[in-house]
Amino acid sequence: MGKDPSNIHEALQLRQETNLLRTLSKNFSGSDFISNDYLGFSKLGLLAKNSSNASGSGGSRLISGNSEFIEETEKKIATFHKGDSALIFNSGYDANVGLFSCVPQKNDLVIMDELIHASIYDGVRLSYAKHYKFKHNDVNDLKDHLERHKGSFDNVFIAVESVYSMDGDEAPLKEIIKLKEKYKNVFIIVDEAHAIGVFGRGLCAGLEDKFFARVYTYGKAMGCHGAAIVGTKELRNYLINFARSFIYTTALPDHAIANISIAYDLLKENKQQPLLRTNIDHFLEKVKDIPAFIKSRSAIQCMVLNNNKKVTDLEDKLKKKNILSKAVKSPTVKEGSERIRFCLHAYNTKQEIDTLVKVLKAE
Repeated sequence: MGKDPSNIHEALQLRQETNLLRTLSKNFSGSDFISNDYLGFSKLGLLAKNSSNASGSGGSRLISGNSEFIEETEKKIATFHKGDSALIFNSGYDANVGLFSCVPQKNDLVIMDELIHASIYDGVRLSYAKHYKFKHNDVNDLKDHLERHKGSFDNVFIAVESVYSMDGDEAPLKEIIKLKEKYKNVFIIVDEAHAIGVFGRGLCAGLEDKFFARVYTYGKAMGCHGAAIVGTKELRNYLINFARSFIYTTALPDHAIANISIAYDLLKENKQQPLLRTNIDHFLEKVKDIPAFIKSRSAIQCMVLNNNKKVTDLEDKLKKKNILSKAVKSPTVKEGSERIRFCLHAYNTKQEIDTLVKVLKAE
């Protein structure tokens, strides 16, 4: 093997010394408060029984990987989310990178929430557009940006998540819409990754015509893989022609498309969502007197300990109790906001939740 550049060794050594080195884990077992399978579609095997075709797609969608089945599923997605069209991407990351790298142009501006997902930020950086961040969920700060740059750009894109992955809190979508309508050529893009399923069709439901594009990711509550961008037919055609993460990749295989379709059928049945909501309510009641918690209506609940060592120690303590959780450390979150992140699921038992809370109250 050849010798690696010295900066690779130095970067890894620094991560090791500061207790920030990321490593891969395996053999997960125990009470699950760590996965994004909020409704249990994957864990409970609700998808597998209907997904028997394990063949590959054979190429990109523009060469040999397209099919009637994929396009029918995209129409199903668009209908479910009350949009004109949908386009499936291989992951939520691919969808965001593809969308944000090709839609905003040199004379455009992207204003994004400071806690926006890394995939959106990466996509924006690949574009030629100017970009700024506004304070998290601060509509007044967003307004200041819009006022400051009014008339300076051809188009302005506001990028938010409907539910944020670290705090589980929700974007003030109605306030952002109201603000947007005061300006010309301003378009809202919403990532619904952590809202779809947990909140039915997502938090954009009932407001669909107010958004330029919505991104629905299937690796969370839907229990499978892939993502779709919902918008106008013209946007779909544009992405097919200019989104590099769509054009230059092998299409998802049929069994992955089947899982997406089945997951939507399961959402319509609405059997798992009430179970998840009951568990969220039970958890919130149990932790109401723990001030370190950022409480949310979503499946994501966080206990902020403001220190990398504290969150690592608590993760290890929980693991010894056979409870799976995740310490989220800086630089993934801002220094001083390190936390333990708990994901609630439809399949968690009351006993599992009570055991978890008992350990947390002992801290």
